[in-house]
Amino acid sequence: MNSIGIIANPASGKDIRRLVSHATVIDNNEKINIVERVILGAQQNGVKKVYMMPDAYNMGYRVMDKLQTSGELRCDIEVFDFYKVDGVEDTYNAVRGMNEKNVGCIVTLGGDGTNRAVAKDINEIPLIAISTGTNNVYPDMIEGTLAGIAASVVASGKFEKDLYAKKDKIIEIFYENASKDIALIDAVISRDLFLGSRAIWLIENIEKIIVARSHPASIGFSSVVGSKIIITEEDDFGAYVTVDKNQPRVLTAMAAGIVLPIGTEEPVILGFNDEYQFTAFGRGTIALDGEREIEFHKDQTFTFKVSRNGPIHVDIKKAIEVGQMNGFFKVNK
Repeated sequence: MNSIGIIANPASGKDIRRLVSHATVIDNNEKINIVERVILGAQQNGVKKVYMMPDAYNMGYRVMDKLQTSGELRCDIEVFDFYKVDGVEDTYNAVRGMNEKNVGCIVTLGGDGTNRAVAKDINEIPLIAISTGTNNVYPDMIEGTLAGIAASVVASGKFEKDLYAKKDKIIEIFYENASKDIALIDAVISRDLFLGSRAIWLIENIEKIIVARSHPASIGFSSVVGSKIIITEEDDFGAYVTVDKNQPRVLTAMAAGIVLPIGTEEPVILGFNDEYQFTAFGRGTIALDGEREIEFHKDQTFTFKVSRNGPIHVDIKKAIEVGQMNGFFKVNK
């Protein structure tokens, strides 16, 4: 059956960075509206089944109720029935369920952190990422209807994936020769002692920034590296910098409405066969895609590698172009 999965994170865009910047808040009612448009765009183009992650706000059931009441729902919506913990484990469980259902495409509503969680468990299912988070680099600001249309093209299985999607880079983190975690965009080594609110924003506590991609037009820590070097999604390398207030400073967009002068040493390129090893001189944390995830102690050593072992990321415009050029949207009388 032609099917897609939708993971709408009710917590995205609600971390502490909203209080220390001027970021827009996308509340759960607007996420419901976006999900509705994704489903309407997808079902109009052949998607018959939609699987959704359960959440405390009951977004899946509210979408189902609204579309049934309006008479617009023509596909089947199934909200997974598993025990919710209202945390990242729900995302892991939803992705595993979508892997088992062999959905044709997964659509996420969230930020870099949400998509990182999806990337940790997704198989070879193409991913469409809609931005509803805070400092987003990975997901796209895209109208939900178009995301649904693109998802229908992908889920149809009629076209080769390399026509509209690419395998993403990730940063792989290892400890004692074992995989510890991953990041999609950046890994930040900080002197912050505790995970706490998880979101990281104080530049004065940052020691190192490792990136899979960087651009000065991004917002967040990857833009610090981007102020020195542009690394695109296509480049087969990443980089790292050492933050140093005594180095020449460059104005950098650190958060919505916040531009700071930040000094760093020159970037060091990390090719796919290269490693960066960090041995801690004291306690601190490692933030992955903007969220503190790993606590470390003195003399612990972590290894960072950039690879192309990430998810298959759909270019929404290219997917729709592929459909248009191949008659996917033609209506048979």
